[in-house]
Amino acid sequence: MQAKWNAHYVALDLTEITRQSQRPAQVLVENDFLLPAAGNALDLACGLGASALFLAKCGLTVSAWDISNFAISSLQARAAEQGLAINARVSDIDAKSFTGLHFDVIVVQHYLDRKLIPALVSALNPGGLVFYQTFTQAKTRNQGPKNPDYLLAPGELLTLFSSLQLCFYREYARLGDLNRGLRNEAQFIGSKSI
Repeated sequence: MQAKWNAHYVALDLTEITRQSQRPAQVLVENDFLLPAAGNALDLACGLGASALFLAKCGLTVSAWDISNFAISSLQARAAEQGLAINARVSDIDAKSFTGLHFDVIVVQHYLDRKLIPALVSALNPGGLVFYQTFTQAKTRNQGPKNPDYLLAPGELLTLFSSLQLCFYREYARLGDLNRGLRNEAQFIGSKSI
């Protein structure tokens, strides 16, 4: 899996690497007013780390995990250039990755491993927030994974995170004008009870 993702990032040209590293999760950017003034944040399966950089600029103490050492090296270089302290590490993420760790904010973009959800919720501090955005089965264009194991069923994020208090949810599927609005993805924000 690491070789696959390293090859993916190595194949990108510099313009695309720059674009991806400057594009945090939309659900995070549009709802940044919900972020705490301070606390620990995790950008899970961070890729080139755009959300991690965004969280650090918001004043949070940030960890970023990804399986690709190329992506993590790129994130570390960008964080250093911007004078941001991010604890970025190469990690083959599983439930044990969260053992003993607690976060006030967890961001996940374009990554889906249903088995991790209980560990992710358990690692969330009381009052903490999950910002989640990933691909759905109701595609309107060829974007994201083709394997249905990595695509959300309609309303699935609501079920996966039913133990959290719903703050925000968006999933337009194939309704209305298919050329407008967020398509191919669902967005969720939930908070853990205090």
